[in-house]
Amino acid sequence: MTYEKKRVYIVVKTYPTISKDYSELVCTAGVLEDGSWVRLYPVPFRKLDFDQKYPKYTWIEVDAVRNTADFRPETYRPDLSTLSVDTKPKKVDWNERRRIIFKNKKVYTELQELIDKAKSDGTSLAVFKPTKVLDFIVEPVERDWDANKLAILQGLSQQLNLFQTAEEIEQEFKVVPKVPYKFSYRFEDETGKQSTMMIEDWEIGMLYFNCLKRAKGDENVATTKVREKYYDDFIKKDLHFFLGTTKQFHNVAPNPFIIIGAFYPPMPSAEQQVSLFDL
Repeated sequence: MTYEKKRVYIVVKTYPTISKDYSELVCTAGVLEDGSWVRLYPVPFRKLDFDQKYPKYTWIEVDAVRNTADFRPETYRPDLSTLSVDTKPKKVDWNERRRIIFKNKKVYTELQELIDKAKSDGTSLAVFKPTKVLDFIVEPVERDWDANKLAILQGLSQQLNLFQTAEEIEQEFKVVPKVPYKFSYRFEDETGKQSTMMIEDWEIGMLYFNCLKRAKGDENVATTKVREKYYDDFIKKDLHFFLGTTKQFHNVAPNPFIIIGAFYPPMPSAEQQVSLFDL
């Protein structure tokens, strides 16, 4: 298989996870110019050059090849040495974002329909619009990364950096902090089916740590601020979820999807609602 240049509009960056094979990983998803989905994996985001660290809602170009280690059809392995990032737009344009994201794309409103499609043809990325958001749930989880994975990564770091000083190795091995809470939405689809789905978004993780810093380490204040943003604020907007499956549970879980991003433009005007049918 040969690498092909892909032009991708980034809409999803998940919060980094720790992998025995690849160190810190970020799952990135976006849409191509024809509106089809693509997942770029693996991406060790924090190790990218500064000018390669792409923000959401920005076009990038990268050579990529179908990742045959992943059966999900949207997954591609990027050659990060070829990655280039377009200039970030100077102002937020929600209409332009809508036009790009919803192009040639079904917006699901019934969760079971999407789950059935995942089982039948491997669909693993989608836009979903909940009929009603019922709650935002905050639950404590393990506060530290898996010790065995960290030990393996530290050993690899030392092996690969034999000519570096201990201080240089320590800088290289700095690990992204783990969010000690799980955030989820409880929502209802158009059939009345209620579901609870975890959120694994870069934005929510960074929001938590930014709020924690402003709250001088008070976790109760930080989680309250996250809830205010993701529940009190977002439910007043035209909230959509970007959903993705995990490779491990795609074919075995009753619902293999998690929320990998939130899309929260203002409610469209009557004129805009009419124009959305032309996307």
